[in-house]
Amino acid sequence: MVRHTVVGIGEASFVTIAPALIADLYSEDRRGRVLSVFYIAIPVGTAMGYLIGGWLGPSYGWRTPFYVAAAPGVVLSLAMLVLQEPKRGERDLLSESRERGSLTGLARNPAFWTATLGMAMLTFSLGGLSVWMPTFLSRSRGMPLKEANEIFGLITGFNGIAGTLIGGWLGDKLLRRSAGAYYWLSGFAMAAGIIPMAIAIYVPGRAMFPAMFVAEFLIFLNTGPLNAAVVNSVGAHIRATGIAVNLFMIHLLGDVPAPPLIGKISDHTSLETAFITALIANALSAAVLFYGARFAPAIPAKTPATA
Repeated sequence: MVRHTVVGIGEASFVTIAPALIADLYSEDRRGRVLSVFYIAIPVGTAMGYLIGGWLGPSYGWRTPFYVAAAPGVVLSLAMLVLQEPKRGERDLLSESRERGSLTGLARNPAFWTATLGMAMLTFSLGGLSVWMPTFLSRSRGMPLKEANEIFGLITGFNGIAGTLIGGWLGDKLLRRSAGAYYWLSGFAMAAGIIPMAIAIYVPGRAMFPAMFVAEFLIFLNTGPLNAAVVNSVGAHIRATGIAVNLFMIHLLGDVPAPPLIGKISDHTSLETAFITALIANALSAAVLFYGARFAPAIPAKTPATA
């Protein structure tokens, strides 16, 4: 519990400040690509956790993965001491407004809240599946747990990199045509992922892993665009606060309740039945994001000074 608390403080500080800092280095029309590069750390780290933890735990005991995971944090903490902070809002193309630049405005900022709620439902789906999918493959499909962790880890790692990077690039490209491109792209990906996700869960056989691959790719496609939508929806002077609120809400409504809820339903029925909640979350995410596209701020053209 103490370890979880200390790691949580460090993680919460970092993931709140880092995207705001990155936003001060790049204008709104480039943030999808840049943030996608930043956020590939999450799926890569998750995949490494499945692969390395799944190997170290059975081979050397459950404590060993915790020792190995701690070492990079020490190195990175020293590297942060020499990081130069950019000027706040220097690259912003959008001007400040009361809705975008104040805490009272944040409470009634529809662009922010629709992106946040859409991301919360995505996090619910991804968080629940990430925790329970190896168990599902072992319990319902008869795979050894170690093999299930390895296969799911490889799929997650590849999609986490490829899907995240492609989504960031595609979101920025589409943003030139429509102000709501980040929302439309993410909403489409969440809706399109429902069918392959259902096939992976409910159709045993050869189609299971290809369907799982496609469903997870579509989920990770949203990482860059959705985080860029959140960052662009608020002004520079409350951006870190906005990101903090966003993170609190997506954890509160997403990956915190998802695993225990799926586990509770599974105890009374089965994992196949419990996974229906992930499909519902996908549908809710798509609906919220399609609705929220109308509130996306229009990005003005660059001037010579900001190009």
